[in-house]
Amino acid sequence: MSGRELRETRRSSTSVTRVRQIGMYAAHVVLGLNMSEVGRGFGRDRTTVQYACHIIEDMRDDEEFDRIVLMTERITAAAFRNTELR
Repeated sequence: MSGRELRETRRSSTSVTRVRQIGMYAAHVVLGLNMSEVGRGFGRDRTTVQYACHIIEDMRDDEEFDRIVLMTERITAAAFRNTELR
């Protein structure tokens, strides 16, 4: 999935939307970016990021989905380990 697809403002397929939501969640939780910052990065409003984070948190009750999110969190943390974000 391309970064362009993740930032498009028009309606997306469910799979693109879910990947975007996981990305927003990881950026907020792992990187510590506030919701406005995450929203700017994804071309969305902070309320959309807030909604995405709530959706992902609720979906983490499913073990398989939780493993996917956990792996995404680990990859995000590793990718930005030596990067100053602010």
